[in-house]
Amino acid sequence: MIFEFAALALTLVVGAVLLLFGAAPAWVWPLVPLPYVLRHLYHLTRLAHLIRRRQRLTAPFPRGLWGEVYGSLARYQQRGRKGRKRQVRFSRRFRQAADAVPDGLVILDKLQRIEWANPAAAPLLDVHWPRDEGRRLSELLAQPDLTPFIEVGEYLRPLEITPEHNRALMVSLRIAPFGEHKGERLIVARDITKIYHLNMIRRDFVANASHELRTPLTVIAGFLENLADAPATPTAHRRPLSLMQHQASRMSSIIEDLLTLSRLEMDDQDRAQGPVDVAAELEPIVHEAQVLSEGRHRIECRAEADLLLIGNQVELRSAFSNLIHNAVRHTPPGTRIRIRWNPDANGARFSVTDDGEGIPPEHLPRLTERFYRVDQSRSRAAGGTGLGLAIVKHVLNRHDAHLLIASTLGKGSRFTCQFPAARALLRARPLSAAAEERYAQHPGALVSTAT
Repeated sequence: MIFEFAALALTLVVGAVLLLFGAAPAWVWPLVPLPYVLRHLYHLTRLAHLIRRRQRLTAPFPRGLWGEVYGSLARYQQRGRKGRKRQVRFSRRFRQAADAVPDGLVILDKLQRIEWANPAAAPLLDVHWPRDEGRRLSELLAQPDLTPFIEVGEYLRPLEITPEHNRALMVSLRIAPFGEHKGERLIVARDITKIYHLNMIRRDFVANASHELRTPLTVIAGFLENLADAPATPTAHRRPLSLMQHQASRMSSIIEDLLTLSRLEMDDQDRAQGPVDVAAELEPIVHEAQVLSEGRHRIECRAEADLLLIGNQVELRSAFSNLIHNAVRHTPPGTRIRIRWNPDANGARFSVTDDGEGIPPEHLPRLTERFYRVDQSRSRAAGGTGLGLAIVKHVLNRHDAHLLIASTLGKGSRFTCQFPAARALLRARPLSAAAEERYAQHPGALVSTAT
């Protein structure tokens, strides 16, 4: 800046001297600053030319203000080059990491068209990039549930499919939001063929073993009952026979629950669903709970009489009875148990709340596992099988619902079944278009989607 001011001042002084002392004609004076202006025009034109051609600015730079401008732009170019190198390096590392992932990764735009896919997507989904770039994923995967799965965007729930190009595969699809634009998706495909077959073997074994045990156990229980009731049975033998009857009854309950779980797991596409009057179903369940409690608990039930639920009546009754009976079995005498069935902003909600001892937080994530018990001795003494919540979880999954568990030590627990709005119906109103299309196989039901 000092150099520029000095050059400008020198130019003005020379012009003033020539004008005052008459060393040159008056018309020469306006030409005195011309070299100064031409110098600026030269550097400005040269800089515009270099920027337009995207050439690198290198030293030496001119003196004065233009030197600072050239130097600043050169440093800016250098920072930009370093930033681009970092981006290229990061992009290359990201691409290498994505290529090394054994799961298939597919990026979709808001129109469900393929933007990018890693190599693992080829054997799992028959999606090849860049060959299939711009094509819709539904064109490559002929799966009727794929488009609704992507549009709904249930990020926590996977979709299991068998791709057409390899029927021996079982692939689990998960979806996640991706990118800066709304509607973009990341599809993650995982090969679960081995796990699927192992689960099938386990389910078949449990179902067959439970079915085979049912008959001999029934025979044993029958003979035990006859021996316990026979007058000739010695008094000293009656207590052991009573204990054997109790254990045989407990084994029968476990086998029945295992068979129920097997049926739920093997019959994933059950279509026997229709409007269920939940309030009416709760009446006998609450009566059974009162008999089981023998007056040791205060049981309150409030159910919306006009709120119906689309589902399987037998399965829903099993889920509701398991939650209510668990509250009776696993809470101390004097506990208040509140049962609620009512609409809410998300659809419909069934909840069982108690003010018992509560459940330690470390046990909550595992409560729906088979045979998992918080207190082994107390659970067995209460007569539970350890399968009730597993049955509840499977039933809710088949009804697009979720089980929410909240508990505080010393204050009690709450088990909530959250059903989506598409399954919540109000009695004695005309069907909405969506409900009529979905449940056309159940004519005559005067219901409508609850709001």
